[in-house]
Amino acid sequence: MIHLYKELQPADPFDIRLPHALSTQERQLVTLFYQPLIGAEPISLYLTLWAEAEEMPKQQMTHYYLMNVLGLPIGKVFEARIALEAIGLLRTWKKEDADQRSFLYELIRPLDADSFMKDPLLSMFLFSKIGEQAYRKLRQRFIPSARDAEFKEVSRAFIDVFKPVSTKIPDELQVDANRKDTQQKVYPFYFDQFDFDLLQAGLSEQLVPASLLTFEVRESIAKLAFLYRLTALDMQKVVILALDDDLGISLERLRKAAADFYKLTVSKEPPKLARVSEPSSIEESGQKTKDQELQQYLETTPPVQVLRDINNGKEPLQTSVKLAESLIVQHGMPVGVVNALLEYVMLTTDMKLPKKYVETIADHWVRKNIQTAKEAMELARQEHDKYTTWKNKPQTPRKSNQSARGRSGNQREEKVPEWFYKRNEQQEENTSSTIDFEQERQKILEMLGKSDK
Repeated sequence: MIHLYKELQPADPFDIRLPHALSTQERQLVTLFYQPLIGAEPISLYLTLWAEAEEMPKQQMTHYYLMNVLGLPIGKVFEARIALEAIGLLRTWKKEDADQRSFLYELIRPLDADSFMKDPLLSMFLFSKIGEQAYRKLRQRFIPSARDAEFKEVSRAFIDVFKPVSTKIPDELQVDANRKDTQQKVYPFYFDQFDFDLLQAGLSEQLVPASLLTFEVRESIAKLAFLYRLTALDMQKVVILALDDDLGISLERLRKAAADFYKLTVSKEPPKLARVSEPSSIEESGQKTKDQELQQYLETTPPVQVLRDINNGKEPLQTSVKLAESLIVQHGMPVGVVNALLEYVMLTTDMKLPKKYVETIADHWVRKNIQTAKEAMELARQEHDKYTTWKNKPQTPRKSNQSARGRSGNQREEKVPEWFYKRNEQQEENTSSTIDFEQERQKILEMLGKSDK
């Protein structure tokens, strides 16, 4: 089970790298080609990072800013980010210091339409999402017409125009030829996981020389095997079918041979790609208890929405919103923990949010390294009596001695409102404060529509 706080938190800062300007046509490609594959939320994140990168401020931004701009909880922002990484539109670097981690996001330009359509995974993925008619329209719109084949290219090669000279470039200015190009043009696909040794073991060296299995051919073989769920033995037959009259292998013939083999042996319906579900910090399987439903709600909901929901849909005061934001951004508390704190304090203070009381409990939770809503709820139950003491401490009459007065100086003392005393009187009438707390929690669950009743 993977906990989100180990991957990303709202308080984590980030920078954006935009190595190249992106054109209007590339914006169209992102919208029409990539959005059907990964959804609107990742594309919204990509376009937001794109807009911010063009006018990137000097200071770092935090992920809490992205949550507010996109209207998404931190978990959804993380899922959108990894979708962009998987499809090849974003590269992410992480730096961890002793007390903070930060991220660097590099936006990658989308593939051009021709490269996208020639890629076996992306083209089939898009076809399965939008259907044949829409797919044909995209090809007609973005792929050059067939009449271009009437022309013969007469462009000069580099060596036809230039010749080498004896100038020596200093070693420190030369680019390492072994270094991986940072401008990643395609999506990451680890084709080395395919068993090429078994593939070549069943192919005749006279019929299919190893020299035919170039980098591009090997990559295409692995992608097609992944797409059609074919084994290395199946791909032996596909490679033989793809050979042309000159015993060569073209990527187009390889794609057609794999598609024909799939239709003959597996299914006439084209394959589809689906996202692998990411594990979360809350179990998804089985029927959830009331507490599990509440935990998931607290983990996946922005604090401002929690305040709004508990307040019967009314907009919360800015003081409450800023209090929640300061706990997240300045103190680095996870969203689920902050939501659990807001919920607990409002339940135990007649739907109020005393700033000092909130910060006192928050300080305790930070020192206890509470990272999830579940941990926060369990600790709140265990320490309920202690927190009640903290809550009631300000209303204990002060002794009229000069030392206490001198210690406080000109510091302003919070006056305890009348409802606070009445609340305590009602709690004293109950046989158990914990029972009263659970009753209040049940009321909130009913307000949110999460009760089992």
